[in-house]
Order: sequence, then structure tokens, then C-alpha cells
Amino acid sequence: MTIAALNSNPAPAILPGSGGMRGALSDLFWRRPKLLLLLMLLPPLLWLGIVYIGSLFALLLQSFFSIDEFSGLINREFTLKTYGDLFQAANLDIILRTVTMAALVTLASAVVAFPIAYYAARYARGRWKALFYLGVMLPLWSSYLVKIYAWKLILAKEGILTWLFAKLNLLWLLDGWLSLPIVGGNSLSVSFTGTFIAFVYVWLPFMILPVQAALERVPGNLVEASSDLGASPGQTFRNVLFPLALPGIVAGSIFTFSLTLGDYIIPQIIGTSRLFIGQAVYSQQGTAGNIPLAAAFTVVPIVIMGFYLWGAKRMGAFDAL
Repeated sequence: MTIAALNSNPAPAILPGSGGMRGALSDLFWRRPKLLLLLMLLPPLLWLGIVYIGSLFALLLQSFFSIDEFSGLINREFTLKTYGDLFQAANLDIILRTVTMAALVTLASAVVAFPIAYYAARYARGRWKALFYLGVMLPLWSSYLVKIYAWKLILAKEGILTWLFAKLNLLWLLDGWLSLPIVGGNSLSVSFTGTFIAFVYVWLPFMILPVQAALERVPGNLVEASSDLGASPGQTFRNVLFPLALPGIVAGSIFTFSLTLGDYIIPQIIGTSRLFIGQAVYSQQGTAGNIPLAAAFTVVPIVIMGFYLWGAKRMGAFDAL
């Protein structure tokens, strides 16, 4: 085909419209791409705005109501009486117990996670790194309830852990620990210690991964330079590794701290009769029917995590997520 023949039948610069409703919508979206973007984002924005934020707003609104002590009905007049009830000795004890547990679980998770994450970041390569990720993620693939009930059996008086202490002739040590107030109990499965162990196991992967990601960003030559300058391993850890890994630790603590604050299943299955915030919300909303107090209890972890996230952002934790 010659060039003259090609020039005699030039292709149209703009394709003809397809016609009908489909063609009109296509032309409209082509001319106004922001309209298409808005329509694509509208469903998730409605879900977030109405279902999530709307439910939180309704929850906050309920916390400003009170319960009539004689009839048991909700008095829908704005008052701070329900928030005042949070400062009663029993309710304040629940809040302090939950925050203490969340802090201890976060601290223990960081201590356990750091050497694992350091090995994965500095030494694991190829198959070993894949095995590391598999080992960390594998517990997350199993059912949450199955893991908790498995720990219930492990920590029971006739469980594997008690049998192991007996084989090692250390049963006296376990009995002495269980005889201590607050942390002890009839067995590990009905004690503050058992609740702590289960929490650390369940949330540990959420600490390991951010710490490992932060440690991988630490240049190896910094550690070598610290050693060449005569620093001991402890000094290298305090002055080089820990400050650079701190954003990852804080990022992991966001998960461990917040998840422990709101969990009610682990304390319900493994632990004593002393309530945590999640159990208090469940009992007040379900058994007692005191929805305003349940709503006020749920505001507590929201406020705590608000300040926690503000501090974490200032420490650069979000860059390590």
C-alpha cells in the first residue's frame, strides 16, 4: 500500500461514541475524572462515615446518659454522672488493672521480640528468612479461640507446664509463685500470670514484624564502626541499635497495647474473676443492662490510645509500620 493511498483514507482523530446510556456515562467520566473518583470512593466513605464513625458517635452520646437506679431505664438527659461512676473504687480498679496488663504485655513482647527480630534482620538470608516469616505468621493462621483454649490446657493444673515443672523438680517454684497475691491462683490457667502469658503469645507477632523492619533499616557499617571505635556490645546496643530500632518498637507497641486494652476473650477464658475493661463493657451492656456505663468504659481505651498514638507519632513510629 502506497503512502498516497494511506493519506487518502486518514483514520479519524477521535473514535465515534458508542451511543446509549453506557456511552453517555463513559463520555461523562472521561470529561470529569474527579466524578468517577468520587463515585468509586463513595461506598467505602459511606461505610466509614456512617457505620464506623457514626457508631462511635452514638457510643459517645450514650456515655453522656445515665441509668435510673430505681427503674433501671436509661435517662436520656446529658450528664457527667456516668463518667463520675468510672472513678468509683471498683471501676477504677478495672481500668488500672487493664492498663497495667497492657503495659506489661507490651514491655514483655518488646523484650522477647527484639533478639528474634535482630537475628532475622542481620543474619537470616534466603530460606532462613522465609522460615522466619513463616514461623512468625503461622500462629496468626490458626483460630484465635483454638489458641486460647490450647493455652488453657497447657496452663491447667494437670497441664503440660505443670508436668514439665514436676519433671525438673521445680514444682516448689511454681507453687511458690502461685501462692503470691495478685499474680497467683489455684493454677496458671486461673491467674493473672496465665492471662499475661496468653496475651504475650497472641500479640507477639505484631511486635516482631515492626521491630524487624526497623532493624533492617539500620546500616551494618554503623554497628561495625561502633565496634571498631572500641564500644562494647552493650554500648553499641544502647547508643546505636536501640535508638534506631525504637520507632519500630513503638510501632509494635501500638498493636500490643491497644489489642490488650480492648480484649475480653483471653481474660474470660484464662484468668481470675477480676474484670478487665472488655469484660466490664460486656457485663454492663449485656448482664447489667447499664449501656451508659458500658459506653463510658469504651471511651477510656479510645482516650488512652489517642494520647498513645500522639506520642508514637512524635517518636516516628508510623514510619516503621
